[in-house]
Amino acid sequence: MTKRSTAADFVTAFATGWPENQPEIMVLSLTTHKGVQDFALSKEQALLIAKTMNDTAARLAGPKSS
Repeated sequence: MTKRSTAADFVTAFATGWPENQPEIMVLSLTTHKGVQDFALSKEQALLIAKTMNDTAARLAGPKSS
């Protein structure tokens, strides 16, 4: 397993796309202060990520008040 950082980079932008010559994959581009990382996902992976993000987002706490 790859060594992981103890702090996460915040995503400042994201985009998805489907390459014309590879319609069986989705490309997810995540932008952080370090640059852009592109990830190729199969349909099953994309659906699992979407479900996981939806479930996790539903459990997020509200914004901190000042």
